[in-house]
Amino acid sequence: MSYQVLARKWRPRTFRELAGQEHIVRALSNALDQQRLHHAFLFTGTRGVGKTTIARIFAKSLNCETGVSSTPCGHCLACREIDAGRFVDLIEVDAASRTKVEDTRELLENVQYAPSRGRFKVYLIDEVHMLSTHSFNALLKTLEEPPPHVKFLLATTDPQKLPVTVLSRCLQFSLKRLSTALMAQYLTPILEAEGVPYEPPAVQQIARAGDGSLRDALSLLDQAIAFGGGTLDAATVSMMLGDIDQRRVVELLEALAANDASQVLQRVAELDALAPDYVAVLAELLTLLQRVALAQVAPDALPDDELVDPVEVRRLAGLLTSEDTQLFYQIALLGRRDLPLAPEPRGGFEMLMLRMLCFRPVVEDSAALASPGRTALPVAPPLTAVATPPVAPVAALASSSTPAPPPTPEAANWSRLVNQLGLTAIARQVAVNCVPVEQSDDAFRLALEPGHAQMLSKAIEERIRIALEHHLGRPIRLKFQIGGVTAATPATQHQQQQDERRQAATDHLLQDPQVQDLQERFDAQIVAIHPLDDPER
Repeated sequence: MSYQVLARKWRPRTFRELAGQEHIVRALSNALDQQRLHHAFLFTGTRGVGKTTIARIFAKSLNCETGVSSTPCGHCLACREIDAGRFVDLIEVDAASRTKVEDTRELLENVQYAPSRGRFKVYLIDEVHMLSTHSFNALLKTLEEPPPHVKFLLATTDPQKLPVTVLSRCLQFSLKRLSTALMAQYLTPILEAEGVPYEPPAVQQIARAGDGSLRDALSLLDQAIAFGGGTLDAATVSMMLGDIDQRRVVELLEALAANDASQVLQRVAELDALAPDYVAVLAELLTLLQRVALAQVAPDALPDDELVDPVEVRRLAGLLTSEDTQLFYQIALLGRRDLPLAPEPRGGFEMLMLRMLCFRPVVEDSAALASPGRTALPVAPPLTAVATPPVAPVAALASSSTPAPPPTPEAANWSRLVNQLGLTAIARQVAVNCVPVEQSDDAFRLALEPGHAQMLSKAIEERIRIALEHHLGRPIRLKFQIGGVTAATPATQHQQQQDERRQAATDHLLQDPQVQDLQERFDAQIVAIHPLDDPER
């Protein structure tokens, strides 16, 4: 017996077997069970979501020998012939190949005659939007006053091309694109029934590649089984689909988070060795950024699937600010549209990555310096009063600050040392939020503030160690511990200095006769005072 492709072999034969489309099934089932049957139905939706399948099940429900109901028996002669595609009273027409008005007139010549075998004569017209204007006019008269024994089932992927006169005479049902999770859930039992060994991530990849179309997903599943020699594993499916290993996209995003242009270009060079589709790489990056944004803003909404490791996503969420995530996503989204215009794909992709770095806002914390390669604005030491739309007057702000522990000599030395290491980005954030708990000529043991623990990784630890060795001129052993910070970190020391400057400026300003005069005249309040180089300004 010849092989039957999965898309045909596993085509649903009852409403219960359909994947998704519950809103359609409910409406049609109620109409059938209550005998409230319209004469014309229009099914719309993208390819492979079940338009003609639902129409055939509906035709079977109308003509089943057990009676009109939403549960045809599937065993009577009418049901078997409809499933086999040879039921004489189900007339299926592909409008794409019969667009002429003569074809439509020929089709409708026998409408007035009673059905030969079934209860209803059913006309299933697929891709009905392809009919010509004259064909629609010929069909319109029959749609207006159809015989009681005739039902029209129309299907189209482009309902906007149908005349409103036709639309107004049909009950319209819009089928939805199927989600990746739903398609994966549908494919898994098929693999088990077919006896095909599989890996869940491979099923997820095929479901996602189906792009909302279950028929496309089943065709890809057929191809993947043949490609893998009867098995389905993630590596083989990735090779077949031309997908990029998710780890490479994660490493690229890590380099972007570290603001390391040379590392970003190195990652792109490694990708280029695999001859990737850069549009597909951007799609993977967009998916990852979307999950990172969820982890940052709405962690409970983060899906737990096989495509992106949630643990990895949460780690990346700690390396990027929400602003960076949104900026990277927008640049990647626009770049995906513009990438085909680039003279050379790799060059266009590199420009996208560099654009992310160049347009990334410089958001420095209380101890961070501008990154190398950026032009820093001149910093003016004098103080200025800035009226921002804030919340509390200066006196309340000053009184609410909690005094931090004083710096020990070791902590003060570490603060000076950090400023000499030339660290940037995440490595600097880790260093300025540490204090030494043990230190010798060739060994450092640093205690890191728990709130910054998510930034620490092997790569960051190695960057700090190399910077120490380069500065001190000797091999260094470096260890980190989370917590146990008993002295002021460099970040805290810098914050203390800013608070002292702010308080001195406040005291000086409140004693100024002109300021006092303004307060008296206008009942004014000073809500915030910042030095010009204050990052909170």
